[in-house]
Amino acid sequence: MSRLLACDWGSTNLRAWVLDAGGAILAHRSFPLGVQKLEPGEAARRFADEVRPALEAQDLPALLCGAVGSNIGWITVPYVDCPADLTQVAAGLVQADDKVWIAPGLRCDGLDGACDVLRGEETLALGWLAADPARAKGRWLICQPGTHGKWLVAEDGRITRFLSAFTGELYAVLSAHSILRSSGQGRDLAVFDEGLTAAGDGDALLNRLYTARARVAGRGADQESTADYLSGLLIGAEVAATPALLGLADAPVQLVGDAGLCERYERALVRRGVTVHRHEGEPAVRAGLLALAKMRGLL
Repeated sequence: MSRLLACDWGSTNLRAWVLDAGGAILAHRSFPLGVQKLEPGEAARRFADEVRPALEAQDLPALLCGAVGSNIGWITVPYVDCPADLTQVAAGLVQADDKVWIAPGLRCDGLDGACDVLRGEETLALGWLAADPARAKGRWLICQPGTHGKWLVAEDGRITRFLSAFTGELYAVLSAHSILRSSGQGRDLAVFDEGLTAAGDGDALLNRLYTARARVAGRGADQESTADYLSGLLIGAEVAATPALLGLADAPVQLVGDAGLCERYERALVRRGVTVHRHEGEPAVRAGLLALAKMRGLL
């Protein structure tokens, strides 16, 4: 039976699956091997010494996507320019080692002609599109929340453009290393909603951020509630501004990713009257890796 070692290797973690030709999961492991934590040259060694043996996949073809193909990863895989479909991304695969291939990221013109890039999200988005033939036609707005949120526009099976948002990383930095520091995000949705209201239409973000400080210093709010307030403010600003910047302010949004984070994004979008559909991220990225592997004859 043909099998594939499929990996989503990002900046913070590595998720790996052994898949058969039909996409069934034969083995699955996660590793705290984000590329930001690795020294130059370390990715190849740890993949061979730790990842392959853990899944009994020493001799399988491996296809990797994500930050592992960036300038801080295993090797730098050139970006594919938008618009791009599954065929063009598959053509951009680069062999990094014996039986190891890495998928390219995507590049496009972002705000005011500035460059925007992503890695890994293209495989997830293309996998989501490939999972249902009905998605091959028409226009779709796909949001992938995360450390760097991605909003991709897909038209007739091609990713035509996208915008990135620094939301998750900004939240982490402010929560840990600024006057807004707090012990961690809780589940106080009422405070989260306060943050959504404070986000307004996503403009004047630097001014709006200061309200997270003022509500504690000036109105006696609990400092530990700042995390939920800040989460609401940043997510609220992102969902208010980004679809409008893409010219799709009222378009339905396909949320694809972690369930907990997607729940917060859905709450923010629904408050703005936007129709939302939620989808799991892992099945989509597996579908994308499988489709790319088959297209390149790895499986």
